[in-house]
Amino acid sequence: MNNQQYIEHPEKVEKLYKRTLWIVVCSQIFGGAGLAAGITVGALLAQDLLQTNAFAGLPSALFTLGSALAALWVGRFSNRFGRRMGLSTGFIVGGLGAVGVVIAAVFANVWLLFISLFIYGAGTATNLQARYAGTDLATPKQRGTAVSIAMVSTTLGAVAGPNLVEVMGDFATSIGIPPLAGPFILSAAAFLTAGIILFIFLRPDPFVIALNLNKNKQKTQTMDATERTENNRKGIRMGAAIMVISQIIMVAIMTMTPIHMGHHGHSLRAIGLVIGFHVGSMYLPSLFTGVLVDKIGRPAMAVASGITLLAAGIVAATTSGDSIIVLIIALSLLGIGWNFGLISGTTLIVDSTEPMTRAKVQGSVDVLIALSGAAGGMLSGMVVAGTSYTILALSGGLLALLLIPIVISTRTLKA
Repeated sequence: MNNQQYIEHPEKVEKLYKRTLWIVVCSQIFGGAGLAAGITVGALLAQDLLQTNAFAGLPSALFTLGSALAALWVGRFSNRFGRRMGLSTGFIVGGLGAVGVVIAAVFANVWLLFISLFIYGAGTATNLQARYAGTDLATPKQRGTAVSIAMVSTTLGAVAGPNLVEVMGDFATSIGIPPLAGPFILSAAAFLTAGIILFIFLRPDPFVIALNLNKNKQKTQTMDATERTENNRKGIRMGAAIMVISQIIMVAIMTMTPIHMGHHGHSLRAIGLVIGFHVGSMYLPSLFTGVLVDKIGRPAMAVASGITLLAAGIVAATTSGDSIIVLIIALSLLGIGWNFGLISGTTLIVDSTEPMTRAKVQGSVDVLIALSGAAGGMLSGMVVAGTSYTILALSGGLLALLLIPIVISTRTLKA
């Protein structure tokens, strides 16, 4: 493929940008479905095998730690070989990890379960990093919207996945596999399909085209290099902080909600319903979040994230656990707040990176996000075991208030 044609003809760049978004949308539908198992039944599966609640947050910690390693690798691999190779490989590895979880459940092998959950994290990392692929050829005024389009497409699979928990559990039982492993069968098929779609259709690679376009733009840049570098550093720090805090709060509360509901006698179907609303709220608001990020600015939406997450923590803390409706409201607010934080933070990262190192920086930032999620998942079980779900939820809401001074401290940064 001759990349020169895209440099000489801007209309072809716009056409490729739109085509790339469609391919990302298709892959994200499957990628979203692959997320369901780890979120919905990962903690329950570990609880079943370990016979204790104290380490119920361990599965979330393991696949988020795996996600951290994968984020670093996928980012660097993409920076060197393009989005196509990085993203497709990440999804396929995640699918193989899901297969390992199923095998571990069949043989009740805890160590294989832990290793497989770690590998499964590659799928969750890749699903998150795919949001960047749509921004490679986007203009600054299109970036928030591009991230949103990639994320909202995840909704279809992400909402369907948790609500197929019981169906997949019945299917697993019918073929002699423990029911809690059923959703991981879906995850394996979904992640592998997403990887194949990207490997076959993401051509020409948008990241490679963006690099070539940037070479021409560098000749006409007028901003002082030192000023541009400092502005970029501020943007990266701010974007990373917004996403890290949002991730800690979301993962901590989300991880322990199924356990909390189980203690109050709710069925697996009810748990799947609440998590389905939560995951839908993580992605569906992207229909308007990206537009708001582009129109009213990244910092304003980061503040909105903090306020929404605070509300989620307060609502979750005030429910006894018996009301599914209140839990749905709390987990929906949690998802919306995370969405605001992720899209505003992601857009800041894209704004503040040069194409030559963009994928590598994005991968490194996603490592921080994954590690913060791992910490949130691991500590959540210990906090609840030592205190209560109420304390966990309230602490998460209060932590969200940190987003406001972070935004104020970097208010001079151009949105």
